[in-house]
Amino acid sequence: MRNLFRFSLRFKMLLVLLSVITVVVGVITFTMARLFHTDKTAYIHDLTSVIALHTAEETRSLLVGYSERLQVFSRIMYQQDLEPAQKDEILRRLFEDFNEFVAVTLYENGIEQATVYDANTLGTAGLSKETLLQYRKDHPPPLATLQPGKAYVENATLSAELPTLMIAVMQPVSDNKTAVAVMAIVRLENLLRLAGRSKVFETFLVDGRGTLVAHTDPARVIKRTTVDWIPRLKELQQQSSLGTTIEYSQDDVEMVGGFARVEFGGLLAGVQVPKAAAYLTGRELLNDLVGVSLGLLVVSALLSLFFARLITRPIERLSKAVREVGSGQFDVQVESTSRDEIGALGTSFNQMTAELKAREAALQQTQAALIQSEKISAFGQISAGIAHEVKNPLAGILGYAQLALRKLEKEDPLHKNLEIIEKETRRCKTIIENLMRFARQEKALMEPMDLNQTVEDAIVIVSHQLGINEVALEKELAPQLPQIHGSANQLQQVLMNLMINAQQAMEGQPGTIKITTGLADTGHIAIQVSDTGPGIPQDIQGKIFEPFFTTKPAGKGTGLGLSVTYGIIKDHKGDVRLESEPGQGTTFVITLPVMAMAIEDTV
Repeated sequence: MRNLFRFSLRFKMLLVLLSVITVVVGVITFTMARLFHTDKTAYIHDLTSVIALHTAEETRSLLVGYSERLQVFSRIMYQQDLEPAQKDEILRRLFEDFNEFVAVTLYENGIEQATVYDANTLGTAGLSKETLLQYRKDHPPPLATLQPGKAYVENATLSAELPTLMIAVMQPVSDNKTAVAVMAIVRLENLLRLAGRSKVFETFLVDGRGTLVAHTDPARVIKRTTVDWIPRLKELQQQSSLGTTIEYSQDDVEMVGGFARVEFGGLLAGVQVPKAAAYLTGRELLNDLVGVSLGLLVVSALLSLFFARLITRPIERLSKAVREVGSGQFDVQVESTSRDEIGALGTSFNQMTAELKAREAALQQTQAALIQSEKISAFGQISAGIAHEVKNPLAGILGYAQLALRKLEKEDPLHKNLEIIEKETRRCKTIIENLMRFARQEKALMEPMDLNQTVEDAIVIVSHQLGINEVALEKELAPQLPQIHGSANQLQQVLMNLMINAQQAMEGQPGTIKITTGLADTGHIAIQVSDTGPGIPQDIQGKIFEPFFTTKPAGKGTGLGLSVTYGIIKDHKGDVRLESEPGQGTTFVITLPVMAMAIEDTV
């Protein structure tokens, strides 16, 4: 029965993910719809209030500008020392500069003193001076209630072609601070443009009588429509400069309105928008969320199937790889690209197989090393026997060479050759003794020595072989180097080995080998062996000091030369490093402590 309803891990993961996603998407959709409605309500309230505040501030700036220009008119009209013609010319120019102004009237003690007007503007609108005077007579400014520093503003539209407003202020017009009342009829173009700027909100300005001064729809201004749909209008007109947002009904349409008092002339700035339009995006969002939720379910199903397969496939590959490792195949790697637990498991598996493979290789290498060790042991025993046999003839050669030297004068040409024979015989004897000590695992004898002399001795031995192979040998030895504590024979072997290796690396091509000595620092001497050979590739530079590593063909190298060199330098408390670039030659840099430091380290 259990096998009949067996579900794969992939299918189980798909069901779990779909269930979780369905619940999460549903909760998110409901929560987002609720939060959006709340946030949208707060946003609309704040936005209407802010727009009303901005409208009020811009209106105030505009009206203050009109008031300042009106003061210019009043000062010119009140100026007594100007000729009539001169005053008329100045006023005409003012109307040209301040083209918003239609007419300006000056009152003193409630009595009209003078009136100026823009005849061109009236004529363009089809009006006359009589129409203007009749309007002023029918709608006189409230001079009795006008106070210094206060302004009075109302809708003063004369005709549909000329929407205007009236501004009345009490202003000083002379040096003795005489205050007179000044009234101006100003065109509404700027305020109507301000009210019609928003394409979404309905913007308007209301005067103290509740009449529209400006509106998004200019026809309402021309008709002098009253805003009887705004509740608590008087309270709003007397509020502080901070904006207020209220909800109300206009012609059975629910509205959200923001209001702010204009700090000039008792005007009230307002903006309103139908609630249905304000929350239209909320309903659209809800519909979009439902569509997105359904789309998410479909996408989630596909993604769940994809990720389930993505997760189970590495497990299947691991299972297959484990079976291969179990059969003894350690050269198995699984692809590990993810950074999760499955990826970590794959990485651990790869490390395990790599370690198993490395251990298998180490076992094989150890086995080979044991065989090689046995060979070296046998070689040591044979070498000891050969050295013992060769030592006796060398002693005879040395003796005869010494006897011959005694019978020759130093000026004799053969004397120098016999000295070389004696010296090299002694060196061969020393090498054989070292070889015998090596077979008995004894350490070389360390004593004070002159490094430059050791270099000279090594050069004498190999110079002939280098010359035959067209390799030039250069030396640059620093004078008066301090002595070092070491084995001259071993260091000579190191230098000869490096020079022969350099000559062999040139493979019969002409080249140059240069040996340089000098102080590396106050406590160390440096020897550099440089060549103009082909250089050593980067990928094998880290292996050249390993035992039995060689790039020479079989039978032409044992891979022990540089390993022995490294061991000798370490025994001398020194260091050797390689500097090489393919095609640019090779340099071995050997640093050895001076004798005082070497003895100190030994102690």
